[in-house]
Amino acid sequence: MQRLPYYGLCFLALGIAGYSVFVYGFLPLGSVVHPEMRIIFEAHSLAVYTHIFASCVAMLFGALQFSSQLRQRAPQVHRYLGRAYLLIGVLMGGIAGLVMAQTAYGGLVSRLGFSALALLWLYSGLRAYLAIRRGHIQQHQQWMLRNYALTCAAISLRIYLPLSMVVGLPFELAYPVIAWLCWVPNLIYAEWRVRGSLA
Repeated sequence: MQRLPYYGLCFLALGIAGYSVFVYGFLPLGSVVHPEMRIIFEAHSLAVYTHIFASCVAMLFGALQFSSQLRQRAPQVHRYLGRAYLLIGVLMGGIAGLVMAQTAYGGLVSRLGFSALALLWLYSGLRAYLAIRRGHIQQHQQWMLRNYALTCAAISLRIYLPLSMVVGLPFELAYPVIAWLCWVPNLIYAEWRVRGSLA
């Protein structure tokens, strides 16, 4: 990854992770979300906290995995971070996210959007793990690119939500759309990058 986009990615990942740790670590649960979402969060607090903090691990460790300097100079660190990324970030975060998706605010559209995100996150993480276990480095990198694009749904979500408020969209209409918009374009972009590398 080129230096400037990579630094931008790290900045966003660190910013969203820091925001999430502050909001969910030091404020009452659901204090910054829609009142109806707060009720849902309080009823499923274990899944919410697991998903949030595991996803923070995924965002931060995942960004570091794209550092060519880290891979070349400290391959063992790269492997340890990769294991933590997949085990803590993707596996725990994905399962908790799938649980949360079943009661997501916004009805069936939101639930399907977030469920698809969680399932694809888990699936692409598994494919990345299996590829590296078999020594297929290029396939591993391709699946990791797809997987981290889905991880970045956490960033996209927190960009689209305030934007929808700025343009005056009702939250109950915007949120189900964002449940899909936060990850589908990311995955399309990742797939375009993968196809480009194969050309």
